[in-house]
Amino acid sequence: MTATYVDRAQNELTEHLVYGKLAAREKNPHNRALLERLSASEKTHYEFWKTLAPEAEHVKPRKTGLIGIPLLRSALGITFVTKFLEGHERDAISTYREMLKTIAPEHRQRLEAIIKDEESHEQGLLTQLQERRIAYIGFIALGLSDAIVEITGVHAGFLGVTGSTLIAGVSGIIVGFAAAISMGSAAYIQAKQDPDKSPVPSALSTGLTYLGSVIMLALPYFLIRTMVVAFVISTGIGVLLLAGFIFFSAVVFDKQFFREFGESVGLMLGTALATYVLGTVVGSVFHLNQASF
Repeated sequence: MTATYVDRAQNELTEHLVYGKLAAREKNPHNRALLERLSASEKTHYEFWKTLAPEAEHVKPRKTGLIGIPLLRSALGITFVTKFLEGHERDAISTYREMLKTIAPEHRQRLEAIIKDEESHEQGLLTQLQERRIAYIGFIALGLSDAIVEITGVHAGFLGVTGSTLIAGVSGIIVGFAAAISMGSAAYIQAKQDPDKSPVPSALSTGLTYLGSVIMLALPYFLIRTMVVAFVISTGIGVLLLAGFIFFSAVVFDKQFFREFGESVGLMLGTALATYVLGTVVGSVFHLNQASF
């Protein structure tokens, strides 16, 4: 049991220091204050576990957390990182509840208070974080998901029409470029109706996400000369893009990852199948050239 106490102390110490580092780098005063409160709270939890395992006085924080979490914050934002950390705390809460059955009676009340602390982090403090990028996550999702579904469909259609990866790749870029402008314009108009959104960032979030996705999906067609292989690799890239974004959204908005991911991939593959069938029929009816060049 002592080893368990030391392990809990190490976790709490690591999170105390991580939140402290995040607070020191945070420019938003409101967010900084919330992070400092989280850091102070985790420190009191660490002190509690030290009373149960004195050897925890010499425990070292986990280096992966101290280095990795600030890097994640730079890439994915403060909301994602704090939600990610507190997601691990849900497992800790379950462990703490089990420990209530075996811990000495004189420590039980303090452990119950720690459980309430951890629950309040998720239900209270973390919901108060302010981050600009989160306000535009819907526009990013719109650009990403539409690009993946539409351009994968375009490539699948050409799979049934031509054996030329160059034609398929160029077609995807042209269609994607026009669609990116269209989607960005639609996002601009939509944001003008919402007082909480700025039209230009909304348009850029949608359009640039769309265009970036298009380029990544089209890239295999310029590097590979076998149509089926290029399509499989491009589709794989689309699946990875969806997985990454949906994981981000699942953490930030507490959604079910596998359900959202399954629906998105199903829509993408269903569209690809439909356009492939259409492309095959059109290519057959009009006797289009199947040669690769």
